[in-house]
Amino acid sequence: MTTASASAPNPLRRLYAWVLGQADGPHGSRALAVISFAEASFFPIPPDVLQIALSVARPERSFRYAALSSAASVAGAVAGWCIGAGLWSAVSVVFFAWVPGLSAELFDQVRRLYLDNAFLAIVTAAFTPVPFKVFTLASGLFGVPLVELIAASALGRSARFFGVAACIRVAGPGVKRLLDRYLEVASIALLLLALAGFAALTRLD
Repeated sequence: MTTASASAPNPLRRLYAWVLGQADGPHGSRALAVISFAEASFFPIPPDVLQIALSVARPERSFRYAALSSAASVAGAVAGWCIGAGLWSAVSVVFFAWVPGLSAELFDQVRRLYLDNAFLAIVTAAFTPVPFKVFTLASGLFGVPLVELIAASALGRSARFFGVAACIRVAGPGVKRLLDRYLEVASIALLLLALAGFAALTRLD
């Protein structure tokens, strides 16, 4: 006999089902904007899975979702810059305690990268699993011009999110079938990539 707990979908699949149900309304887009904004300064989970889930439900809106993710993430980067520039001494303890992998050593590594080429460092972090939030916070803390942060973030984040949208449009309905089967694996893979990015950053000279 199947128990209720065994037959009930796990929380990740319930979230996925909710997202697909809201894809033709305003709620999924709002959630995508909020997560994209928050991930650029403090939130540990990347918005890619939500963007993919929304896009496979409505492929014709893939590039609209990419634009929303990009714009919200750049706005979040500005928020991170403001926190680093004006509030870091007051909130750093909270960030170090609650953001996984965040440390003073990471900020020191980013400072060194900024001495070489801040624009390239931010573009790279915005496009790859390297922790973007560290770079946005550090840009304010170490005096990277806000205009430079915005330009680099817009370039890197747009390349990343529009790349996801392009893949979905090219792959078509097959992406939805794969996501239905492997959502948990994809989500765990993204989180592991983010953690690997933290680890790689700590090993940079």
